[in-house]
Amino acid sequence: QVQLVESGGGLVQTGGSLTLSCKLSGSTFSNYAMGWFRQGPGTEREFVASITRFSGSRFYADSVKGRFTISRDNNKNTMTLQMNSLKPEDTDLYYCAADLYSYQRMDVTSVDHWGKGTLVTVSP
Repeated sequence: QVQLVESGGGLVQTGGSLTLSCKLSGSTFSNYAMGWFRQGPGTEREFVASITRFSGSRFYADSVKGRFTISRDNNKNTMTLQMNSLKPEDTDLYYCAADLYSYQRMDVTSVDHWGKGTLVTVSP
């Protein structure tokens, strides 16, 4: 059974940084494209960033380009999202996602497994 566990969320001031991590267990990590989505109260879950199986391609939402960096370590079954220059509008629940064998930008409908989410709060 595939399990995704996020960590690293928290409270930070505007302009600050946070690093989110996601660890996959129960399957072969390198079989999955990995990504992050976020969702606020009453809003749809939206794409943030994704990375293909062997880090050949990275994709970012326009709203985070130049500020967020996604990476992965297939030896540690872990993906990270480095978030810099955080803004109050980045406040959301961030979800780790895994998409089996995908080489494309992830979207909500392509995700095979979800984590439970980690909360990021950016204060003004």
